[in-house]
Amino acid sequence: MFSASILLQILACAVYNNWWPMLSALMYVLVPMPCLFFGGGSTQFLTSRDGGGWIDAAKFLTGASAVGSMAIPIILRHAQMIQTGAMLIEFTSFFIFVCTVMCFHRASLEDDW
Repeated sequence: MFSASILLQILACAVYNNWWPMLSALMYVLVPMPCLFFGGGSTQFLTSRDGGGWIDAAKFLTGASAVGSMAIPIILRHAQMIQTGAMLIEFTSFFIFVCTVMCFHRASLEDDW
């Protein structure tokens, strides 16, 4: 699923011969970083109510990165730097990426593996 998301990301750029949509791929790299740095590589802290300075910062940075992933194509379309089709392909890519993360989170919660 992750590969399909990246493929759509590249297609959004290649089909319209405009590589500005690749800017949102930067956010795909930034989204898991708070989990790696502050959560110890686990996604379980995102659903817990336990807090602390670093855990709250990780939740905030994860949310900001996710919102940025959606905002970048919208801002680029508003500035008329990309076409509507590229923006819709970017949204589809983001949806597949989110589904991938949710499947990973679900699999990491199960101890039967």
